[in-house]
Amino acid sequence: MSKIRLIKVMMVLIVFTLIGASAMAQQKPNIVIIYVDDLGYGDIGVNGAVGVKTPHVDALAARGLNFTDAHSGASTCTPSRYTLLTGRYAFRQQAGILQGDAPLIIETNKGTLPKMLQKAGYTTGVVGKWHLGLGNGDVNWNKEVTPGPREVGFDYSFLIPSTGDRVPCVYLENQQIVGLDPSDPVTVSYQYELDGYPIGSQQPELLKQHTESYHLGSIINGYSRIGYMSGGRSALWTDEQFPFVLSEKAQRFMEKNAKQPFFLYFSLHEIHQPRVPNAQFVEKSSMGPRGDVIAQMDWCVGQITRTLDSLGLTENTLILFTSDNGPILDDGYLDYARELVGSHRPAGPYRGTKYSVYEGGTRVPTIISWPARVQPGVSSALISQVDLYASLAALVGQKAIDGDDSQDLLSVWLGEQYEGRSFLLEESYTYGLRHGKWKYIAPKNAEVPQWIKEKYVDPGFYPTAQLFDLENDPYESNNLAERYPIVASKLKDRLESILTSDKSETE
Repeated sequence: MSKIRLIKVMMVLIVFTLIGASAMAQQKPNIVIIYVDDLGYGDIGVNGAVGVKTPHVDALAARGLNFTDAHSGASTCTPSRYTLLTGRYAFRQQAGILQGDAPLIIETNKGTLPKMLQKAGYTTGVVGKWHLGLGNGDVNWNKEVTPGPREVGFDYSFLIPSTGDRVPCVYLENQQIVGLDPSDPVTVSYQYELDGYPIGSQQPELLKQHTESYHLGSIINGYSRIGYMSGGRSALWTDEQFPFVLSEKAQRFMEKNAKQPFFLYFSLHEIHQPRVPNAQFVEKSSMGPRGDVIAQMDWCVGQITRTLDSLGLTENTLILFTSDNGPILDDGYLDYARELVGSHRPAGPYRGTKYSVYEGGTRVPTIISWPARVQPGVSSALISQVDLYASLAALVGQKAIDGDDSQDLLSVWLGEQYEGRSFLLEESYTYGLRHGKWKYIAPKNAEVPQWIKEKYVDPGFYPTAQLFDLENDPYESNNLAERYPIVASKLKDRLESILTSDKSETE
């Protein structure tokens, strides 16, 4: 082969390589949302964790974009999950923390993130914690439970129906209990005791972890739960197996759908209480069970990334790793998280926890990885999970139907721009509003509930307004409302406008 011909061949190969890379970037990516429970901003290595290592999460950040000012929709779980999947603020649906027998709160006649992705040609699946209600309020657990994930846009579902600390303690696959013996039907009550399982308040000697009175219902697998349950013995979950069962279901979903675009909402139980690390992860941290389940969570992330690697899908898969709200050390079960935390700071440099309107309540670890398009780096853009619906709709050429509060900030999520939201709502037991360096917290003249006090949590509401300069006071320690009354008044008016309008104003 002549030298000139060799050069021509090499140029053709280079052109085809570039065309192939460009085509891959333009293809619809697979989308995986890894949604961790109660993980604080500072609970991962790349954000300064002490006493526990998160190598798989850190690797995701190394090849992706790590956000330092990204927020969940609220400082508690059900509201955040509602906001993520609907693009609507939870207060519009009055979405509070649900019991395990609550009806589905996502409106089945409205658009959702998974419905939108179905229209774009995606196969959609949810694996893990649901906690958005099921059925219409009077659930027969012994047959297919509807409405549920299917009715809001998921082709496949494998669920912890509510939370790990609530009954029923069974898995639902495609809205039916897995492994149920028809001769041993499941009954659930949150009003009265049921026969069948011992009760935590009556037989505390059976408990693996002691807890406050709120969790002293039926004892399943040595842990007392909220609520009462009878039947379903052949279908009961084992808490220690959560990471393996859920990761395996997520892997099988990706393998089955590897040849077409898929959306996986992988909603981990970690690191919610009861914190029950598998023996494989015990003493993987210096912080006891809470640190150990952080290591367990990281292993689950590794299972997802390894599967994508093995399928050859990593390059064109958009992975979002984030949390539903900020951290909590003591959420009812006695696992000595407060005593063993050491120098680790679960919320990083920020004040507040789960249940709190301060920054630590909603500023959560957030990493985007998509090697075909997202350049590695760090973004300080102000951004919220409420915007994922409209942003992903823009990515796949769809509209965010009924996503009234969701804004198309795709270029920010992908690191192509660094100017995020002008105004950002922080929803808790009161409301906060971010704007530039300013953070305004609405007053609330009410007693802090006793159950919150028992968790050593400051929810952040007081009879007078609060105003903070986060640029100079990230810990929100110096209230400037009286010093800057005009700023406080303008943010108060804007917040009231959001809370009283049908949809958020465009910015």
